[in-house]
Amino acid sequence: MTRRPAIRSDLSALTGYHSPQLEVDVRLNTNESPEPPPAEFQADVAAALASTPWHRYPDREASRLRTALSRHHRVDPSQIFAANGSNEVIQTLLLTFGGLGRVAATFEPTYALHRHLTSITGTGHLEGRRDAGFGVDVTELDRVIDQQPAVIFFCSPNNPTGNAEDREVVLDAVTRAGEWGGLVVVDEAYGQFCSWSALDLVDGDRNLAVCRTFSKTWAMAAARLGYLVGPDWLVAELEKIVLPYHLDTVTQTAGLLALDHTDAMAARVARLVEARGKVQDRLGQLDLDVWPSEANFILFRPRRRDAAQVWQDLVDRSVLVRDCSSWPRLEGCLRVTIGSAEENDRFLTALEAVLESPGGPVSASPEPSSQEST
Repeated sequence: MTRRPAIRSDLSALTGYHSPQLEVDVRLNTNESPEPPPAEFQADVAAALASTPWHRYPDREASRLRTALSRHHRVDPSQIFAANGSNEVIQTLLLTFGGLGRVAATFEPTYALHRHLTSITGTGHLEGRRDAGFGVDVTELDRVIDQQPAVIFFCSPNNPTGNAEDREVVLDAVTRAGEWGGLVVVDEAYGQFCSWSALDLVDGDRNLAVCRTFSKTWAMAAARLGYLVGPDWLVAELEKIVLPYHLDTVTQTAGLLALDHTDAMAARVARLVEARGKVQDRLGQLDLDVWPSEANFILFRPRRRDAAQVWQDLVDRSVLVRDCSSWPRLEGCLRVTIGSAEENDRFLTALEAVLESPGGPVSASPEPSSQEST
């Protein structure tokens, strides 16, 4: 009998990262944009593809895309690293600066793929804990910093809780990490929705990388394009590690053309921020704990209903949200993406009906938050 090759022992218990994809009318579980990119953008891409030299490898350096992004962020092209989604950016960072004998720190609860990619790259994990309002307080930062992790992850706005990281906490971490050569990574997948950005802190003397994606605010989840803004010396190291020709011509073209429609992106973000406020207000009128958000999603917890049953009851009404109950310290919590006006109304109407119907026991609750609104 043929003996199958064994998976690495440190990965044997690992499960894949995924979000449930069900056939429903209203899908609000993956933080996608409810609107497509402008029709003009789609026409531009179609025209560009007609002249694509399919028999040639893509631009290995993604030079035109990096130059356009550098103009967008007012930095040098040598400070831009582009990849297949911000997830590949983060994976490349860990392959370069993590690995065997090194440790990466996350502050839980946060984006689950940070920890997942830490495991895949053979990097040790140091778990920090967020406070009652899901921020990172100075005492916990001190505890983590004292252990000198090779990589420190922040997520701003934090997924799935929605709060922005404290600027002074991030700056403090960057300053102190420089004392032993640690790297601070700020994941800003939802950065355009937020009140501040760590991009303003990037310079050649700071061990800081800021990750962005085209999936959310640019409404280009299908393209799988992300990038990093950081010091030129850091980008040079990443280019040594990433696979050759990893970013295909179609993706590079789509990203380059999207930057010609920045005003449309900004207007879409403004509409979603306005819609977020309306959804937040209506959720606050229900029997829920609701956390304030600076992203395009809102975290909430039914007070007197089992979250898993609420999730299923919403699915039965053809509405899909994200069940976050299994995430660290988020027992009983659900997360909803801000959708179109029609989708938001469908969700809220369905949720109101679910909460008014006879239900099961109350879910176990995370620590109470001083920032909860009702």
